[in-house]
Parts: sequence; structure tokens; C-alpha cells
Amino acid sequence: MRTIRMEEMSWPDVRAAIAAGFSTAVVAVGSTEQHGPHLPTMTDTRIGDATAHRFALKLGNALQARTIPVGVSEHHLAFGATISLKPETLKLIVRDYVDSLVRDGFERIVFLPSHGGNFGPLAEAIADARQAHPEVEIAGYTDLLGVTGFLQRTAAELGISEEACGAHAGDDETSMMMALEPGLVVAGRFEPGYLGPLGEDEVRVIFAEGMPALTENGVLGDPRNATAEKGEVYLERLASFLVEQVR
Repeated sequence: MRTIRMEEMSWPDVRAAIAAGFSTAVVAVGSTEQHGPHLPTMTDTRIGDATAHRFALKLGNALQARTIPVGVSEHHLAFGATISLKPETLKLIVRDYVDSLVRDGFERIVFLPSHGGNFGPLAEAIADARQAHPEVEIAGYTDLLGVTGFLQRTAAELGISEEACGAHAGDDETSMMMALEPGLVVAGRFEPGYLGPLGEDEVRVIFAEGMPALTENGVLGDPRNATAEKGEVYLERLASFLVEQVR
């Protein structure tokens, strides 16, 4: 099969793939929001799309549905250059995705959020979708601190501190974007942002008061030692981690 990306396939190709056993659809849920002074607003969507693609290939017998490019990003609006959905809007989009993919004949649908604000609404949407379609397996990885913790552990193996890895435009995301879209990364603007702890309390502050409550430049972490080589490691390990968790 030439591609597993549904947007690159014709309807007969998709139908034939499902009939041949490609009965799982994988959907990344990204965002369009500020990512500090050095990364494009497409960062979460681009990383999510790449992760979902690797995830689907590793999982096997899966097609990749079109990535959702906008998410719940109200906490980034103070910086501008951000488009945000209300949580209920994202949940409706997920519902429509599920209804469409179920009608296509998929037996399993997996959602992978790549932006922090999407995790909570997506968990609720998945629960609703399971009730609406009990005959279909609907899954997703919706543990925000679980994925940030995994990336920080990966960073430590690469010689990067948890604080520098961060959770937004720090070492991990900057490295991944250098691997995926080097022409969109402005290395001359690399600067550290918030370098304190990132646990449940800090996440609550961000969602309640907005990113400026912790960071003046929109960065959580330090991108100054980011490399494309590390980006490939982050991407591969993240995809493998998500496959293990969802399985």
C-alpha cells in the first residue's frame, strides 16, 4: 500500500484497505497556538501528525485519519497568534470524526492528543463516543503528565534536565521540530522560559490563569541545546511509548 494517510487515498483505496484488515483509524489532535519566539504555531499539529503516523505504522493494520489542527488553547491567547476552540467544540468535532469513521467500517479508533489543553476534553469525548458506539473500540492516551513525564525521562537519557526539556517549546518540542520542519525553526531566537517544576499544581495555574502566569515568552523549558538528532529520538520513543500504552 502506497500510503496509510487517508487524505492521500481515494475512497476505493480506503474501502479496500479496511476490507484487507486495516480496521484501526488513528487520529492526532493538535493545536494552532503560540510556541515561543522560535517555533511556528503549527508545532503541536505537526508533531502530533508525525507521532500518529509512526504510531499507526508501529501498531500495524491501521490507517491515519486527518489530524485535527486546532484545539483548546485559551490559556495561550494572551500571546496572540493562537486559534482556540471551546472544549465543547472540540468534543463535537471528535464526535463527528467518530461517527464518520464508524460509518466507514473501522472497528477501532485511537485518538492521540499532542497539546495539553486537549487531554481533558478528549477524555470526555472518548467516554461519550464509547456510549454512542459500544460495538467499536474507541481509545486514546489522555494522561497529560504521563506523556510529559515520559518525554522528560527521555530527555534525561539524552543529557537534558527535566527543567530544560519542559513541556512547551523546550528541548523536546524544539528538537522534534528541527527534525520535522527545520526551515520553520528560528534558532537565533532560542531563549529559556519557565524552568521550574511542572506538576499538577503548575498545570492548574496555566489552565486557570493562562501561560503568562508562568512564562513571559511563552516557553516552558530551554531550547538552546535542541538538535534534530535528538528530535528523531524523541519522536521514535514517543510513538513506541504510546503504542505500549494504548495496547
